[in-house]
Amino acid sequence: MDGNRRWAKERSLPSFEGHRKGYDKMKEVGDLCLKKGIKILTIYAFSTENWSRAKEEVSYLMDIFYKVVTNEIPVFNKKGIRLRIIGSREKLSDKLKTAISKAEEETKDNSKGILNLAINYGGRLEIVEAVKKAIRGGATADDIDEELITNNTWTAGQAEPDMIIRTSGEQRLSGFLTWQSVYSELYFVKAHWPDFSEADLDGAIEEFNKRNRRFGGN
Repeated sequence: MDGNRRWAKERSLPSFEGHRKGYDKMKEVGDLCLKKGIKILTIYAFSTENWSRAKEEVSYLMDIFYKVVTNEIPVFNKKGIRLRIIGSREKLSDKLKTAISKAEEETKDNSKGILNLAINYGGRLEIVEAVKKAIRGGATADDIDEELITNNTWTAGQAEPDMIIRTSGEQRLSGFLTWQSVYSELYFVKAHWPDFSEADLDGAIEEFNKRNRRFGGN
């Protein structure tokens, strides 16, 4: 969801306003995905590198995440959406960690869709943590294979992403779903995230349907 700060800067607004608009856009796009039959949506909300941003900005983002995992739960339950928070919880506040656990528990039986919210997420970190989890579960070096790592990632049990969309003209993955994205279709949009439209989403879906996905075959 790139471009919140750039969107705000172009309008001579504080970066906080860009993040607020980005939050509203996330809810809007989530509803669009559900309407169009997309069952799993993963949002890259905060990377492990984002801690280096200004303290005030980080604090504001954490307040947004807390709002998602508290105020939005009745909405998720009404729409049948299961909320999953993926990423390391080590640096998160106790207040946020408690709210996350409660939100995941309260939405775990919802079956119309899954929203993965990646907070304090890094693709390399996920792989490292998956291997550590496997070893703590008794795996030896000879046991480590792709299936074992997949089963210990933060998205274990879910389908791998068909398409990854990045906004604001950036054309790299920046550690997003590093393990899961090996055969994902990539789609890059020039619009900043707050300006991402239904037409942009439809364009991505149309492009996806045109592509020949051979998964390494002929």
